[in-house]
Amino acid sequence: MIALMARRFVGLLLTLLAVSALIFLVMDLLPGDPAAIMLGTSASADTLAALRHQLGLDQPLPLRYVQWLGGVLQGDLGQSHTYGVPVAGLIADRLAVTLPLAAMAILLSILIAVPLGVTAAAKRNSLADLAATLFAQAGIAVPAFWMGLLLIMLFSMQLGWTPAGGFPGWHAGPLAALHALLLPSLALALPQASVLTRVTRTAVLDVLDEDFVRAARAKGLSCRAALWRHAVPNAMVPVVTMLGLQFTFLVAGAVLIENVFNLPGLGRLAYQALSQRDIVVMQDVVLFFAALVIVVNFLVDLSYLWLDPRLRSGRAIS
Repeated sequence: MIALMARRFVGLLLTLLAVSALIFLVMDLLPGDPAAIMLGTSASADTLAALRHQLGLDQPLPLRYVQWLGGVLQGDLGQSHTYGVPVAGLIADRLAVTLPLAAMAILLSILIAVPLGVTAAAKRNSLADLAATLFAQAGIAVPAFWMGLLLIMLFSMQLGWTPAGGFPGWHAGPLAALHALLLPSLALALPQASVLTRVTRTAVLDVLDEDFVRAARAKGLSCRAALWRHAVPNAMVPVVTMLGLQFTFLVAGAVLIENVFNLPGLGRLAYQALSQRDIVVMQDVVLFFAALVIVVNFLVDLSYLWLDPRLRSGRAIS
């Protein structure tokens, strides 16, 4: 098990290194001159050359990559060309919005999908199964940003229960901040809950046909006890796998949702940096998103050791 964890950790480091190189290369290939965008079209050639030298844009690409990566490893993410402040501070401020938003979306997705999927599997071909299937199909068909607009029209414009956008900040109180994040997190959660509902239903159905579930019923356990004590725990490996994959979609969806709801999170920061051609901010934010996704999937892999005893005993092959 230790060898397995060591291999996964080495793979994580190599993946992060490859992703950082790819991000730096893609950002360098984006059209437009950052110096010309910052100074405008009326800037003289000498002024542009001086700014490019100040930003290090006149240095070879490999040297700039090594310098950037060295700074990242030391915790120095550079300084924003647009805001004139360290990027690390910008990311830290925006994380106070994006991380709670993603956490609420994941939690809502689990609270919606797992009971629906388990109920649909336990009551196969019933009205509850049909309702769960219709919910899954409808949720998959509707994009997160469109879901956000529909929720704004219903709960903000028609019912007036929640604000249509904006974020008051945590200094206004946890309840006010969470209230502002409720609709965006629900818009992110509903499409992912639809996929997770189908995965949960299929996984539980597969386990319900196993011999150990029938043996538990033969020993006198009720259908409910056999379902929740034996079937559901053994069906969690594919569900946890899907949760790890969904985190990637939540990170990508946060860029759109934060702009729809005007939230000052990392997704909105990335969009603003792209429109302003702030290369340093773009590189660091995209690298942070990528590292977050890679680390979450690494933790999902480690969770298999807890969910599947065969991995701990070495009887399952990674």
